[in-house]
Amino acid sequence: MRLTTLTTGLLALAFTSLAHAETAPKEVRLDYAYYSPVSLVLKHFGWLEQALPESKVSWVFSQGSNRSLEYLNSGGADFGSSASLSAVLARANGSPIKSVYVYSRAEWTALVVAKGSALNTLADLKGKKIAATKGTDPYLFTLRALEQAGLSKNDVELLHLQHPDGRTALEKGDVDAWAGLDPHMAASELQAGSRLLYRNKAFNSYGVVSVTETFAKQHPQTIATVIKAYEKARHWAIAHPDEFAKLLAEESKLPLDVAKLQLSRTDLSTPQLSAEDVAASKSAAPILVSEELVKRGVDVNQVIDQLIDPSFAKASAE
Repeated sequence: MRLTTLTTGLLALAFTSLAHAETAPKEVRLDYAYYSPVSLVLKHFGWLEQALPESKVSWVFSQGSNRSLEYLNSGGADFGSSASLSAVLARANGSPIKSVYVYSRAEWTALVVAKGSALNTLADLKGKKIAATKGTDPYLFTLRALEQAGLSKNDVELLHLQHPDGRTALEKGDVDAWAGLDPHMAASELQAGSRLLYRNKAFNSYGVVSVTETFAKQHPQTIATVIKAYEKARHWAIAHPDEFAKLLAEESKLPLDVAKLQLSRTDLSTPQLSAEDVAASKSAAPILVSEELVKRGVDVNQVIDQLIDPSFAKASAE
């Protein structure tokens, strides 16, 4: 009798486990971006397609964090690559996303002026036109940089242009400065003699891969699989720096020296989200409140705690 009861219990447990087993999604949609070079490696070699044979893998190109987060919100992508502070801003304004992986820790943005510009300090930007893509790390970098000089967004004229258009506007003289983003920033330096007016690595937020909460609940095993594939691409990139630079150059259609300059400012050594990342995001959060970029009454620190989820990357490593 006891044996029968035990057997029945084990069978029930087995059926329960099967009931909760994840069904592979019919399609997995990811973005790729020049500011996330590891995503280019992953797409190029097809490692994710091999790891998810039961799912169709689709790719969509992101010009900036704002586009990536729009894809997540609209259902155009299941995995989006953005700056971490941009993800905080999106979640604070109602986008139910979770950040699950760090694709790079790069100094990818700075305030850029054209060759021959008379501007030399942040204070010189008062009353000037600055091109910046709203909702992206360069935009938030600009606000933090202005604050350093005792200025706010009301002291300058911000033109909301996508990153490539911002570069063009700077080089044509339509704006006085540009919140640059690699590889466009590196290209402008090397091809047009543009100069980095203000750099601050601490004001560059790290790059994260995010998913929606719904996808996280329904497909945790798929997320772990995607992170493992990203890790394979990251290890390849570190082991093959010359080939990595060539791939970036080919994909972005930019010269090899531009790709190498971008990668010289890119750190791929620490892909795990950590308590330090939570602290770094919280230290940057006040600018979102002071510049009224989030809804009134939102607890940004709580938003960050809800956003950053290291558990998926830990599961992928097991």
